[in-house]
Amino acid sequence: MISNKLQDAINNQIQAEMDSAYIYLAMSVYSEGKNLRGFAHWLKTQYNEEMGHAFKLLNYLTERGGTVKLQAIAAPPVEFGTPVEVFEKVLAHEIHITSLITKLYELAIEEKDYAAQIFLQWFIEEQVEEEGNASTILERLKMVGNSNGSLLYIDKELGKRA
Repeated sequence: MISNKLQDAINNQIQAEMDSAYIYLAMSVYSEGKNLRGFAHWLKTQYNEEMGHAFKLLNYLTERGGTVKLQAIAAPPVEFGTPVEVFEKVLAHEIHITSLITKLYELAIEEKDYAAQIFLQWFIEEQVEEEGNASTILERLKMVGNSNGSLLYIDKELGKRA
């Protein structure tokens, strides 16, 4: 059985993952509106990943005998700026999610919940990947500056994400 404290924290993380998904969906729609279909595809794929993270947490909580309490998700912004600004927001958001996962892991240690610690290691590794991907794309966007041709090349490459 999972402690109430850890149950509440996992419920909060489910909400954070769904909030992330909603933000990425809004960014995808925004990018589509700017005719950056590769960016839109990458961000929509990110939306699906974040929903997968939420369901992974939800299923874990259920398996441990906890109660899932879905929470409200705020409406995301409509405007996100330039592609560089979009990926600055992506990176900042992933850093924020990493901090939440870290706090969740620290709580699992405090609660001496070894199963939760093992489960959360996957999320820690995932966040290293998420921050790395966002950082790489952001740095490449900064490299190309105002070159429309280079931006379209990056857009094409992002469209290949499986």
